[in-house]
Amino acid sequence: MTRMLIFTGKGGVGKTSVAAAHARNSSNEGKKTLIVSTDMAHSLNDIFDLRIGKTIQKVSDNLYALEIDPSYVMEEDFADMKQALIKVIESSGIPIGNIGELSIFPGMDELFSLLKLKEIYASGEYDRIIVDCAPTGETLALLKFPELLAWYMEKFFPIGKVAMKILAPISKTVFKIQLPDSDAMTDIERLYRKLIELQEFLKDRKTTSIRIVTMPEKMVVEETKRNFMYMNLYDYHVDGIYINRILPKDMDNPFFIDWIAIQNQYIEELEAVFDGMPIYKIPWFDTDLNGLSGVDRIEQNVLKGRDVFSIQEELVSQCFEKVENGYNLLLKLPFIEKGEVILHESGTDIILKIGNFKRCIPKPNSLRNYAVTGAQLSDGILTVNFTEGGIRE
Repeated sequence: MTRMLIFTGKGGVGKTSVAAAHARNSSNEGKKTLIVSTDMAHSLNDIFDLRIGKTIQKVSDNLYALEIDPSYVMEEDFADMKQALIKVIESSGIPIGNIGELSIFPGMDELFSLLKLKEIYASGEYDRIIVDCAPTGETLALLKFPELLAWYMEKFFPIGKVAMKILAPISKTVFKIQLPDSDAMTDIERLYRKLIELQEFLKDRKTTSIRIVTMPEKMVVEETKRNFMYMNLYDYHVDGIYINRILPKDMDNPFFIDWIAIQNQYIEELEAVFDGMPIYKIPWFDTDLNGLSGVDRIEQNVLKGRDVFSIQEELVSQCFEKVENGYNLLLKLPFIEKGEVILHESGTDIILKIGNFKRCIPKPNSLRNYAVTGAQLSDGILTVNFTEGGIRE
C-alpha cells in the first residue's frame, strides 16, 4: 500500500529541504518514491538543482519529482471534471464568461492539485509519495476545500432528479436562479462522489500523515501550535514534528550563546506540548543545502536508521461515543481557550468556528432526532453533548 507524507509549516522553516530529505531516504531504501510540490512558489528546482516541471521527472535512482501546475492539470488530466464544475457553476446562474478562466474561482487550484495527488496515488506506481505543501494558511485551504465544497453541494443540491424537473420551470421566476437539469445533476453527483473519495483518501490514517516543520522561535512555535490545532479541527492525522535550524551547542560566542539559550527555551516548549509524538531535531548546517549532496546531509544526519515512514498511533481527533443520556462528540482541539470556540447547531450540522476557520460537522443519521444540549472544553478536548429531543442550553 502506498504511503503518503504531507509536509507543512510556516513559510521559510525549511519544508522543502525536510520533504526532499525524506524522499531521498525513501529512494535509498529501494522504494520508488515521488516528491510532489503543491506550492505555487515551487522550490524543488532549487533544492535538487534540476529542471523540474509540469510532468514527472526522474531525479535519481527510485526518486522522481513533480511540481503541480493546477491549470495544466485541469486542461490535460481532468477536462471532464472541469466541464462538470462549469455546469455546476452555470446551474447556479453565475455567469462564468470564458470557461478557460475557471481557476479564478476560489479553491479551484487546490481542488485540481488534490485530484492529481489522488490520481497518482490510485495508480499504485509509487511506493511512497512525499508532498511539499505551501505555508500553513494555504495548506489548510488546500486540505479543507474538498469537505467544504462537498458540504455546500449537499446543501444546494439535496433534491432528487424528479423534484428537479418539477421545480426547474418555476425556479428562475421565483428564486431568480436556474436549477440544474437532469444531465447537470448527473455531473453534480459525480463531482460530489469525487469529493467524498478525496476526503477519505486524505484522512485515511493507515496511509496518509501530516508532518509539521518548525523552528525554535516564538512566532514559529505559536503558529506550529495553531497549525496542529487546525489539523485536528479538520480531523487530519499529524504524526511528526521537525525542529529545524538548531544551533550547535559548542559555539563560543556571546551572540550565539544568547541565541542558543533562546532556542533551548522553545525546544523545551515544543517537547512539552508535543509530548508522545515523534520529534526530529535538525541542526543548522554550515552551508546551503543545494543539490542531492545537500539533501543527503539532512538524510544522513537526521533520518538514516530511523523508521520515519511507519504509521504512528495517535488519539483519534474526532469520534462519537454512546453515554447514558445520549451521545457525545469528542473533538481534540489543543492549545485553545474556551472563549476562542464558537459552536452552534444549524439544521443537521454542528458548526464550529475558531478564529478565521470554520468547520461544519454533519450529524450522523442516527442523531438527527438529537439536539445539542451542552458543550465543555477540558484539557484540549471539546465534548459536545447530544440528547434525544433535548432542549438546547
